[in-house]
Amino acid sequence: MRTGKDETTLIAELKQDSQQALRGIYERYAGRLYAFGLQYCKSRECVEELVEDTFVWLWTHRQSIRQSNSLRAVLFIRMRHFLINAYRTTVNSVEFEDYLHYKGRLTDGDTDWLEYDDFVRMVHDAIARLPETQRRVVQLSRMERLSNHDIARRLNLKEQTVKNQLSLGLKALKQMLGPAYGLYSLLFFVN
Repeated sequence: MRTGKDETTLIAELKQDSQQALRGIYERYAGRLYAFGLQYCKSRECVEELVEDTFVWLWTHRQSIRQSNSLRAVLFIRMRHFLINAYRTTVNSVEFEDYLHYKGRLTDGDTDWLEYDDFVRMVHDAIARLPETQRRVVQLSRMERLSNHDIARRLNLKEQTVKNQLSLGLKALKQMLGPAYGLYSLLFFVN
């Protein structure tokens, strides 16, 4: 049952608890979300679950969706968050730790760890060279994984200031770390 209704109408009906509107939104976007998810996660079962989670989230939060919002943007952003959370869960799982331990036994660990330690030291040195506000914002965002809202409250700053300082700080780190910057984001997912 493909619906020809525009997004504004679907959102309005969804906010009035219309399961038919939810079904129409599902038919319109589920396939696209599934294809999007498969680009980042190779487990079909996992992606199917994340698509379902996205629509459960939409139904649960239907009253907070603004009519001016793009359903497509809302759904894809939420799916992206679920993918990131699934990745973090995988990285922090016992199976992943076992894999890292096993992989460590297969390689010449001494030189690998020396290189890793040098890289970590280089990252910490680069962060230490940032201006104080940028440094604190980057540390809270990337190391403690706080949201911009939480950082703003903790540092008594406006949320837009946090966004600006984070952007400037990451740009400066990219310049300081050069080609190694690509590994920088991995550092905080693996640690």
